[in-house]
Amino acid sequence: MKQTFIVPQEDGGTRIDVLLARVCADLSRSHVQKLLKSGAVLVNQRPVKANCKVAAGDGVEMDIPEASEPEILAEPMDLDILYEDSDVILINKPKGMVVHPAAGHYTGTLVNGLMHHCKNDLSGINGVLRPGIVHRIDMDTTGVLIVCKNDMAHNSVAAQLKEHSVKRRYQAVVHGVIKEDEGVIDAPVGRHPADRKKMWINEKNGRRAVTHYRVLERFRQFTYVECRLETGRTHQIRVHMASIHHPVAGDQVYGPERCPFKLQGQTLHAGVLGFVHPRTGEYLEFQAPLPEYFQKLLDKLRTM
Repeated sequence: MKQTFIVPQEDGGTRIDVLLARVCADLSRSHVQKLLKSGAVLVNQRPVKANCKVAAGDGVEMDIPEASEPEILAEPMDLDILYEDSDVILINKPKGMVVHPAAGHYTGTLVNGLMHHCKNDLSGINGVLRPGIVHRIDMDTTGVLIVCKNDMAHNSVAAQLKEHSVKRRYQAVVHGVIKEDEGVIDAPVGRHPADRKKMWINEKNGRRAVTHYRVLERFRQFTYVECRLETGRTHQIRVHMASIHHPVAGDQVYGPERCPFKLQGQTLHAGVLGFVHPRTGEYLEFQAPLPEYFQKLLDKLRTM
């Protein structure tokens, strides 16, 4: 697959690897480097190295090999199923489980387990890597996730997510003591310009993101909160809480380097999910109990 573009005026003097990482959002930085090393990137019809600085008006051409999707295998797993019928299945996802296969995680994901449990009964809208997946939660976030077994159900739930009518409430322990009892964070979230694995408050290129938070309990140096998502951007709660200087405890990406507790990833739990059933039209709501590590942390905080 070939891609071509002209370097805009404002990008004159930029290194080609930096420019490509920004322009081609679907390519990882390492993929860009491989393309440059293989001679697949031409500037004014000549192959260039990663440190080449382009000028405004230069013609850039890339020859990107078609990616072959790996075969995803069904794996028997002990899934914590909260509800299941012929259209949807709701799972209480444990900490450390990746939702769907991606680079570095082609086995042991929730999709691998669902393929074994549901056989061929998963919607195909999101392709072979994400069958049935209509939304996701981070690897180290626990709690309720809805998966769709057919395209009708997938389209219905996806529409509800787009309309922000799906009820999603999370519990989190955050650093610091929040003074107000509740609040709203309305700040656009987008890709971090320097670190593609991170999101941040991006006023220029971010998408609107709204998080409502409510204090459940205060401790000496931490606060137990409930967060209600109005939108569902990647890492939204983690980015939003960090933006008001109350990052989620255990968050190794957006939190402080040191945490007084030995936590494996952020203390964030998708506790409640409510939606209108795609076939019956009935409103259904499901809760996932706090995982043991989360409850132990709360118990410890109450004694400090």
